[in-house]
Amino acid sequence: MLLKLLIVILFVAVLASLTGGLVFLLKDMEVPDSKRALYALGIRVALAAALMGTIAYGIQSGQLKNKTPWDNLPRAQSDNQ
Repeated sequence: MLLKLLIVILFVAVLASLTGGLVFLLKDMEVPDSKRALYALGIRVALAAALMGTIAYGIQSGQLKNKTPWDNLPRAQSDNQ
């Protein structure tokens, strides 16, 4: 449960960084030397990498599982038996 909460928090942080980058981009259109949008991009990339790493850890450790309905379908028998 803690892993899922961490994933949600990281996802919301990525969205907040995306929104902040857009705001910085729109506000700093007249200021060519401003690097706030670039810093927001760096933070967003780092958060996205942390999010992907957390998801990969969850899948590898077995805490996150695939529960799609088509995984439980019966498989056809092969004719080469």
